[in-house]
Amino acid sequence: MATPVMMPRQGQSVESCILGQWYKEVGEDVNEGDILFSYETDKASFEEEAKEAGTLLARFFEEGDEIPVLTNVAVIGKKGESIDEFKPGASAGDEENTPETPAEEAPKVFEFEVEEEQSGARLRISPLARNMAEKMGVEIQTLKGTGPHGRIIARDVEEAAQKPAAAKTVVEKPAPKAVPVSKPAPAAVIESGDDFEVKSIPNIRKLIANAMHQSLQNSAQLTHHMSADARQLMKLRKKFKAQLEAGEIKQNVTINDLVCYAVIRALEKYPQANTHFLGDKMKWFKKVHLGLAVDTERGLMVPALKNADDLSITGLSSQLKQLSTAARAGNVNPDLLSPAAATFTVSNLGNYGVEMFTPVINLPQTAILGVCTIVPRPKELEEGVYGFVPMMGLSLTYDHQALDGGEATLFLAEIKNQIENLQV
Repeated sequence: MATPVMMPRQGQSVESCILGQWYKEVGEDVNEGDILFSYETDKASFEEEAKEAGTLLARFFEEGDEIPVLTNVAVIGKKGESIDEFKPGASAGDEENTPETPAEEAPKVFEFEVEEEQSGARLRISPLARNMAEKMGVEIQTLKGTGPHGRIIARDVEEAAQKPAAAKTVVEKPAPKAVPVSKPAPAAVIESGDDFEVKSIPNIRKLIANAMHQSLQNSAQLTHHMSADARQLMKLRKKFKAQLEAGEIKQNVTINDLVCYAVIRALEKYPQANTHFLGDKMKWFKKVHLGLAVDTERGLMVPALKNADDLSITGLSSQLKQLSTAARAGNVNPDLLSPAAATFTVSNLGNYGVEMFTPVINLPQTAILGVCTIVPRPKELEEGVYGFVPMMGLSLTYDHQALDGGEATLFLAEIKNQIENLQV
């Protein structure tokens, strides 16, 4: 009997996914474990494997379509078997498997037409791993995959890149085209002129753009700026670096880790900032679930670190590093990327030399802190005596519907106080 292939649900917060690339054509034989297609949430990419062997009888959607989770995407079975019962919308009673599409705009069906034989061995590698290998100069033919069915995944590329030069090959010339290349489709040129081109934008960018637009449309956002004396942070950073080099600790505690630790302490004193604004009510959290803005190749991701207030500084540093690494590798839990997963977010642009900016709130969160670079500025050290002191810029954007200006200012001042007097 034919078996439908559904769009998986990657986490409870994900309602739809974008179909990336088809790896099998209609009529092609499929083995258990073969990659059928790639798909994306708004922040991460995945691949769907065949759960059983057979022939790909039909494909119901095209690359780039946004598809509700648990919707039938394709059908695998024996040649000649009926696929009618599996077409999206075929069963009106099955609401989970029915896309919200009018009958006249039903998705195209690509049914079995010709029989094709698959020949030659195929290198199993995820699109993310392939892109990473190209940028890191790692030759994928030398890698041994540790993913499902021996597939090469991002972790394999990272490990190969960290090995001595003899263990990896720097690609100086284009690799032979013996292996099919899985790259994102180039942006389509929609319009062009003598001095310009209008290109399409990736689906991921569309989703991010929509989220940012909704944030500004549905909240009253203001930003307050303040500077904090960073001497204590730099002193602590120097202490932890010395302990790391001496082998006393295993975690490299960074300035950002220390800022996040200070923010958590401030949230404990000002719980009104550790909330979600829900229109006619507010959700107050007893724990701090800290969102961390991470810049990745796919765009900005904000995974949440649950129960961050329970962690020591070294534990917080370790967990934040793991979370950011998972986000950059594209294998972070989608539930942790939902804006509702975090209670407050920190976005640090200090490494880029940014002295001041206006971060945008991840609704329904009430506020977000922007951390800026450290700049020497004149400060009175004692009466009549001035000197240049390293000062860190802090930019707090808050929803004025949820917080008054006075509350936001006092909270920001507490973050400044925690940074200047941090004890860990």
